Amino acid sequence: MKNILKILSICVLIFVTSCKEQAKSDSESSTTNASLVDTNDIERIEPPNWWVGFKSDSLQLLVKHPNISDYEPSVSYSGVSIQNVSKGNNSNNYLFIDLRISETASADKFNITFKNDNGEELIATYELKERLKSAEDYFGFDSSDAIYLITPDRFVNGKTVNDTPLGKEGGSILQEQTINRSDNYARHGGDIAGVIEHIDYIYDLGFTAVWPQPLLTNDMRQGSYHGYAVTDLYEIDPRFGTLEEYRTLSAKLREKGMKLIMDQVANHCGLYHWWMKDLPFTDWVNLQENYEDNLENWGNDFTINSNHRRTTNQDIYASKADHEGMSKGWFVATMPDLNQKNPFMAKYIIQNSIWWVETVQLGGIRQDTYPYPDKDFMSDWAGAIMTEYPNFSIVGEEWSYNPLLIGYWQEGANNKDGYDSNLRSTMDFAMQNLVVEGVKEEESWDKGLVKIYEGLANDFYYASPKDIMIFEGNHDMSRIFTQLDGDVTNTKMAMATYAVMPRIMQMYYGTEILMNDFEKPGDHGLIRTDFPGGWEGDAVNAFTGKGLTDEQKDMQSFIKKLFNYRKDSKAIHDGNTTHFAPFVGTYFMYRTFGDETVVLILNKNKDIITIDLNYQEEMGLKGRTLKNIVTGETLKWGEVIELKSKGVTLLTTKL
Repeated sequence: MKNILKILSICVLIFVTSCKEQAKSDSESSTTNASLVDTNDIERIEPPNWWVGFKSDSLQLLVKHPNISDYEPSVSYSGVSIQNVSKGNNSNNYLFIDLRISETASADKFNITFKNDNGEELIATYELKERLKSAEDYFGFDSSDAIYLITPDRFVNGKTVNDTPLGKEGGSILQEQTINRSDNYARHGGDIAGVIEHIDYIYDLGFTAVWPQPLLTNDMRQGSYHGYAVTDLYEIDPRFGTLEEYRTLSAKLREKGMKLIMDQVANHCGLYHWWMKDLPFTDWVNLQENYEDNLENWGNDFTINSNHRRTTNQDIYASKADHEGMSKGWFVATMPDLNQKNPFMAKYIIQNSIWWVETVQLGGIRQDTYPYPDKDFMSDWAGAIMTEYPNFSIVGEEWSYNPLLIGYWQEGANNKDGYDSNLRSTMDFAMQNLVVEGVKEEESWDKGLVKIYEGLANDFYYASPKDIMIFEGNHDMSRIFTQLDGDVTNTKMAMATYAVMPRIMQMYYGTEILMNDFEKPGDHGLIRTDFPGGWEGDAVNAFTGKGLTDEQKDMQSFIKKLFNYRKDSKAIHDGNTTHFAPFVGTYFMYRTFGDETVVLILNKNKDIITIDLNYQEEMGLKGRTLKNIVTGETLKWGEVIELKSKGVTLLTTKL
């Protein structure tokens, strides 16, 4: 018995001593880390920082530095270990370091040391941060949201100090872009500060989220204003502002209960991205060999563009040549196609998206040109984000008028090939077009309002119709007012239909004041024109109403009433939908949730018409008082309704 007690006593002593030594070691480690002086001998490390507490414990660092592949990296920090080190096969200037960040790792700075065979040493200080909120607290957009889409360069010039060029090299020539508002394809000076200054305007219109086109650095020779030719995936373009301003925009929106949606591009980058002159792998971008063999002729006689045959993603008869011509071809000659089949590129893109979600506390991502990248990668990309942020939202751009293709990309789709996109939302180009046709066309058996009726009938195919994003227009198509030939009444009919149907809603800036591209329909520079009042000295100011026509003021008021009602309407957000086949130039749609019913009535008759409501008796409104959402007038629902003129009538049972 005494021997047993003696053994136990020794064990306890050893355990206590071990704990003390570990505590001392941890304390010394903590003290050392706390006293670290930031050191950066390395040209570039991406991501520039990371966080503790993710579900995935892996992090892959891209390290760029002259001849860095001759160096061996090491880390001495509790909870962080190097799992693998890989070299690029096309350049000696890259290392890819796979780190494991265990649950025991604490948020702090630590050194990564690089040594070569000559005893030379390079040091870079890396930081792991605490997450500002839990993963479950990142809420994305849904059917309760109305999103205001902005072309930042054309909205408001909040700070003239950032109007000057970047001064970086764009290819072989120094970029000399200056502000030139008379050129629709030049920079006009809009910036993040301008958006921040006018959050209240967007909020007062009734919108709950803001989607700016890409704000990352686009150091291109020309056409850099739109943002889709990114040349640095971890940098805010200095002409738009700073990372801190971007974070401030997100914070100011959250203070108003609004969300910031980031426009991202996984398919391509800009031709003058920093890595294009020194690519790490021989397959970092698609058709890389063609690019490297033809650098001198680039942009002149040589292109390797996509064939844009997006149906090859689903087509069971598609040839390999057609499929590769779509997925591997470059979107345009100045936008290299990223090769997501390269596992290092794939990891890079996924981590970049997560880095921005966490850094800016995003409320969603809009992914550009969704069908163009490798579709299996896109499933992995969306899946990785949704795993880390289960309440998040991503919408993908599928420019197709075929609901079968739109529905294919939504999570939960019953796809014959078993494809699961992990994508919550996709964009409804089909319904956008059908509403335009529905209100414009002369009524007949197969034209006019029946286009809307039968278009919505396709909702049976979607896994979740209300998670599809409808929109009246965007930066790539003619303004809705132009599409509807300058007819204000038709524009109001279309806007009300988009806003009430079971969808997430998105509107392009300026629609509220009837901005148009009549002068040259479809011209991108004109579509993305300056918002009046966004520049000092503007004769017209849409923020204050100065110089607006009566029609513009009326439309602005209509949008404000429509979307402010939508903001709090459970019937529109989550209600059941019932609609009736068009009859004598009219169309009725009902959205119902509990005691709230919203009635949309489209009427294409110019003369007074009386509609018998008995055939809609199933809606249970007879005898109830309803209020007109736009005019505030009330009426009692009876056996008939008199429609006095062409246009839209919006009614609600909420008085």
